[in-house]
Amino acid sequence: MARMSYLSGISIMITLCASVLAMDMDMDSEEEFPRPNIVAAGSKTFHYLLTMFFLLLLPGLSTVFAFVHKIHSVVSFQFLVMCYSILDAVFLRFPDGDGVENRVSRGTAWFLMGYSILSFWLALCAIKTANNSKWHGYLGGLLLAQTVAGWMKCCMAPVALFGFCREIHTGQCLAHGLMGTAFVLYGFVYTLVLVVPKIARADYSQDYVDSWVMCIWGIFNTFTEHRWGREPWNHGDYQHTAMGIIWACGGFLGILLGRNKKRTFIPSLLIIFTGWAMSQHAQHLAISTKIHFLFGLILMVGGACRIVEISFILKDSNVVNEIQSFQYLAPFCLTCAGILFMGANEEQLILVLRLEADHSSYGLIVISAAFMVYLWMLLCLKLYVRLNLKNENGFMKSYENVDFELDDMVESESHTRNST
Repeated sequence: MARMSYLSGISIMITLCASVLAMDMDMDSEEEFPRPNIVAAGSKTFHYLLTMFFLLLLPGLSTVFAFVHKIHSVVSFQFLVMCYSILDAVFLRFPDGDGVENRVSRGTAWFLMGYSILSFWLALCAIKTANNSKWHGYLGGLLLAQTVAGWMKCCMAPVALFGFCREIHTGQCLAHGLMGTAFVLYGFVYTLVLVVPKIARADYSQDYVDSWVMCIWGIFNTFTEHRWGREPWNHGDYQHTAMGIIWACGGFLGILLGRNKKRTFIPSLLIIFTGWAMSQHAQHLAISTKIHFLFGLILMVGGACRIVEISFILKDSNVVNEIQSFQYLAPFCLTCAGILFMGANEEQLILVLRLEADHSSYGLIVISAAFMVYLWMLLCLKLYVRLNLKNENGFMKSYENVDFELDDMVESESHTRNST
């Protein structure tokens, strides 16, 4: 097993090195893109960090505490979230250099304000149902949706601040944002199954569920990316429709092979093929081509690591007694690829050129963000597991065992004295 994992690691490294050496070294001319006029960078950065903390991180913690029935903590967190969301919607803004804020960003702020008020009220109502785990589960689901809305707000804030993704560019930015978020969510699901043992012991294997999702998405993508018989085919139509076809066909095979909790390599193989296709997508800008190549490369590594995990670490089972460090790599790659794809839309990469940066510097910054996102995921999930174990076992469980042993010792000593 160790030898096979070692050989697999060497193969991945060789593939990485060969792919990097094969890259085209063309560069975009930065002279045709004027440097942006950034206004009030310090105050805007501080506002963004506050938004990230109060509208994304705190709702995530509230979700964890709701699922482990710590409702009083949820009320405290949601009170802070509600206060900031009101302040953000009524008084604060994310304007661009011309003082104009994106309407979607402004609308999301008002939506989060209303949602936060509702969540706080429901958390107060949940205090009266201290022993109703079903009600707490519903509250946790609502707070999870609030966390997703906060994620959208944090993703759209830079778009509003720099004033891009407008008019004809809106569709491309939306596609990158949705697909990138889908990969991040996919990485979160992989991490959830890895860290939370109860999820891994479900009635269906993860690969079976993945195959259904990929199949349905592939069918939808096949018939929506191009209006069949109504318009001529172009380069982008071929790329996206072909990807939908392979996901649908592979999904059908994965559904067959993944029945009865069986593990299968099909979803991982589809991820590898998707990464290869993305790495070959030629773009209008050289920096865009390089970032897409990096995105596809990381996806391929993630799919390959998943196959190694299923075949050699798990040995076709669903769980192991102890999580191996290698198992964290595949979900991280999916998360990292999603963050990269979200930041790979054309206008955002033009902004990178306007700031006189290159693809390597930008790639490192985006990957750094992926590290922080994955850290946040793991902290929330491990906190849930820790608090859930304390709820089941009790804080004094180990001391109860010690007291029981001491009682047995006292009884045995008294019995010995009486017999003598």
